[in-house]
Amino acid sequence: MNFIKREQISFDFSKDQTPALTIKSGENVTFQTHDCFSGQITSEDDLITEVDFSKVNPATGPVYVEEAEPGDILKVDIHDIQVRDWGVICSIPDLGVLNERAETKTKIVSVEDSSIVQFNDEIKFDADPMVGVIGVAPAEGSIPTGLPGNHGGNIDNHVITKGSTVYLPINATGAYFGLGDVHASMGDGEISGTGIEISGEVETTISVIKGKTIPRPMVETSDSWYTVAIHEDTQSAIKISSEDMQDLLVEHWNLSPTDAYLLMSVAGDVEICQCCKPSNLDVVTRFRIPKIENMAQLIK
Repeated sequence: MNFIKREQISFDFSKDQTPALTIKSGENVTFQTHDCFSGQITSEDDLITEVDFSKVNPATGPVYVEEAEPGDILKVDIHDIQVRDWGVICSIPDLGVLNERAETKTKIVSVEDSSIVQFNDEIKFDADPMVGVIGVAPAEGSIPTGLPGNHGGNIDNHVITKGSTVYLPINATGAYFGLGDVHASMGDGEISGTGIEISGEVETTISVIKGKTIPRPMVETSDSWYTVAIHEDTQSAIKISSEDMQDLLVEHWNLSPTDAYLLMSVAGDVEICQCCKPSNLDVVTRFRIPKIENMAQLIK
């Protein structure tokens, strides 16, 4: 088992980074992660207004995968996510769906055995640890780990959890894969701008699917497929994720474009990963289609 410590981090996705680890396709890698604040918030007296935002959303890595070439797909199986016993939730000035109706606040909550969140003395609920930042290098240049894009990045998709598989388009030789920004729990939309921000360990298997590509990230769970899209306009993001799903259904499930569209309308779902940012920044959406019996897989 390969292990990368949380000290081996990057704040950009780029092929110019020095790899923290080089592997062959099919190897297991455990990533030890910081929380999204790189440990800058440790008590309820620490407000997000005091955080150094150049040190936010670190990705552990990157991992260089020897077989990865542009035009291939990187397949990342998430086997387990374990988190520490406390996490951070914040409200953020000028960000979030209800920011004008909330004070700037930090809340520390306990997380028992990576499974139960104690929100306060009366409220507790099941934790569902997930990965917020997961991605590969772009073809050229660099992209901050705090931003989402077709390469992945900060897509804050709460279905990326234990048992999920993430598929990413490979843009550069070696892929330069990294992940971080684990949440003990996060609701769709992440409406305040934070989930339960927490450090943890993520167990993965990283593989290359040769000779196939996808335009944007996809996620597979035990019962569903998801296409993920990013755009500053919500309706445009929904349209892109829907078009990606339609294309896959036409290609792999032997459907006409119209029949795929009709199936998506009656059996699929439009879902919002993240919608907390100001209107000039990106919204992240996903389109879900269930794994219908006797239907072929979408990635094969």
